[in-house]
Amino acid sequence: MAVYTKVSAEEIGQFLTRFDVGTLVSAKGIAEGVENSNYLLETTLGKYILTLYEKRVDPADLPFFIALLDHLSERGCLVPPMIADRDGQKIHSLCGRSACLITFLPGVSVSSPTAAQAQATGQALGTMHDALTNFDQERQNSMDHDGWRTLAEQCGPEQLDRIAPGLAKSVAQELDQLDEHWPHDLARSAIHADLFPDNVLMLDDRVTGLIDFYFSCTDIRAYDLAVTHAAWCFSEDGTEFYDDISHALIAGYESTFPLSDAERDALPLLARGAALRFLLTRAYDWINTPADAMVTRKDPQAFLHRLRHYQTHPDIFTS
Repeated sequence: MAVYTKVSAEEIGQFLTRFDVGTLVSAKGIAEGVENSNYLLETTLGKYILTLYEKRVDPADLPFFIALLDHLSERGCLVPPMIADRDGQKIHSLCGRSACLITFLPGVSVSSPTAAQAQATGQALGTMHDALTNFDQERQNSMDHDGWRTLAEQCGPEQLDRIAPGLAKSVAQELDQLDEHWPHDLARSAIHADLFPDNVLMLDDRVTGLIDFYFSCTDIRAYDLAVTHAAWCFSEDGTEFYDDISHALIAGYESTFPLSDAERDALPLLARGAALRFLLTRAYDWINTPADAMVTRKDPQAFLHRLRHYQTHPDIFTS
């Protein structure tokens, strides 16, 4: 989450008159993340999240996100559906941006997850995948394997090498490896595709919400677990790997949605793809984020370290 578009309290208050959510008491911009503009709202009736959709979210994709969240919510998954106004509308316009009012879920995101929290997250991810087996809407992954080479080209070799010497060559070599070996016969479904610790709300060791579905799409289902593994099983800077977190996450997932033999065999390669994907998107944001944006830039090298670990330790998913 982040704030690119500034919205005044008066504008938010007027926006809320369309809904049965009370009147505005306070509004606070949320700085974490890099995708959309987000505000935590408190009204006379409770708390809500206001999201204005920015550069990477196509307004045409919002119906998919709404349908996905409604589907999961109806099946008991802990997700935050969008709130309809009095006319039944969930997609609105505010300050020149598409905007939605979203259900607030209790809990906090953890910065240093424990094995118990990782296991609970794995269980929640498996439960979500189980609930999505009969979800029939599709959305192409805008950050899928086929798009990584284009993203690398948009960053440019000189800019990549400014982030880390030799990075452009390392990225090019990994792209070639993934192009040659990427699996195309694994089960596909709707996936979250961005389940970092800051997108999981927790109270103690209990998951209270999975949030921020704006990269959700249709892709290899096990890739979703690989993304979560890359996000959860390393220190923030990527230099330390936590074997206990890794085992707990995968065990939690398989307790609710077992992996096939083919999916487990593919995890080392899928994890390399996940590390490269976030290395490239972080590099792009590092290069292109406006200096005056209320947003925290994230170091691309944290995922370079993860990528190198996956390259040299493919046995971590079986040991």
